[in-house]
Amino acid sequence: MSGVIKPYKDSESSKKEQVATMFDNISKEYDGLNRVISFGIDQKWRKKVVKIIQDSKAKTVLDIATGTGDLAIMIAEKTEASKIIGLDISQGMLDVGVKKISDKKLSNKIEMVLGDSEKIPYEDNRFDAIAVAFGVRNFENLEKGLAEILRVLKPNGTFIILETAVPTKSPFKQFYNIHCNVLLPLIGKLFSKDNKAYGYLSESAAHFPYGEALNNILRKIGFTNVKDYAQTFGVASIYVSSK
Repeated sequence: MSGVIKPYKDSESSKKEQVATMFDNISKEYDGLNRVISFGIDQKWRKKVVKIIQDSKAKTVLDIATGTGDLAIMIAEKTEASKIIGLDISQGMLDVGVKKISDKKLSNKIEMVLGDSEKIPYEDNRFDAIAVAFGVRNFENLEKGLAEILRVLKPNGTFIILETAVPTKSPFKQFYNIHCNVLLPLIGKLFSKDNKAYGYLSESAAHFPYGEALNNILRKIGFTNVKDYAQTFGVASIYVSSK
């Protein structure tokens, strides 16, 4: 991984500030474009994350980088969790999520909170399960963010990451490169008011550690029972670990 990948290369502000601005800018269009870009497969991956949380019997769940709340809503609808906190650095994304949650009458279960993954505003050993879907690559300091997650996770709790990966086998590797380097930036330019955002999402995915590289970082931080499961020809992975 070479250097820090930021959304706006001509800006001197921190990655954290730029990511918040970027997601504020694209919050209204994010859900629709996300379905188009992933061909809807991202929802299938989220269902697998929810099944892991369901099997863990978690009652308190933290959904980091919750965005507009898709995963938090699925957790509320499909598991025994009685309290789900959706944490995100973008107020724009949270505002969209709050409306979705209200429309589904899930406000009694889900609380959306503006916050920083590197300074999680909760006490030690608070949550039975913690999930991050397509968010860890946006952390300014990956190891600091993971250490914070470990801190607020209960002993024997479950931590799940859903993140993009890079396929290593043909022809999936070639298709992935075309999708990320050509289609994703093009879709962003055509349909988004922030055309740099989708270029960043593509570039950050290509440079983020995946597979055993991310497993080793999790072990270094102190997570145990670390495993990863490749999804859809290797274009994404689900990482499951414990404390």
